[in-house]
Amino acid sequence: MELITPGLGLIIWTSLSFLLLLAILSKFAWKPILSALRERETSISDALASAEKAMADIQKLQADNDKLLVEARAERDKILREASAAAATMIAEAKGKAETEGAKAMDIAKLAISNEKQAALVEIKNTAAILSVEIAEKLLRKELKDEQAQKELVQEYIKEVNFN
Repeated sequence: MELITPGLGLIIWTSLSFLLLLAILSKFAWKPILSALRERETSISDALASAEKAMADIQKLQADNDKLLVEARAERDKILREASAAAATMIAEAKGKAETEGAKAMDIAKLAISNEKQAALVEIKNTAAILSVEIAEKLLRKELKDEQAQKELVQEYIKEVNFN
């Protein structure tokens, strides 16, 4: 039975040893252990706060990146629209200029052709008139060698003048 119920001396010595151990531990070990636990708790809470702050910063950066991406896409679309409009304007201007210059060239060519045609007609008329005068002169000289022929010609011209 002695094994189940301890003796009074054993209880006193065990209690005294426990209290002594408790006093030594509280003087030397508990303060460093508690301060280490507090430091660990503080470092864990700081790490959690830093992680939350980092997560908030990441979310903010992600939102900023998304905003910048949207702005960049809008700017790209705007630049593409402006470039398309500028290209269309340049093409229209070039087409208009080409049509204008083509029309001018056609007008100049038509004027030159008309001038050349008029000059050719004048030259043909002059040449025809000169040839007609020369032929008439030769015919008149040939036909009007005698006096009778001259009188007949005059009479013939008089008849023609009366009918016209």
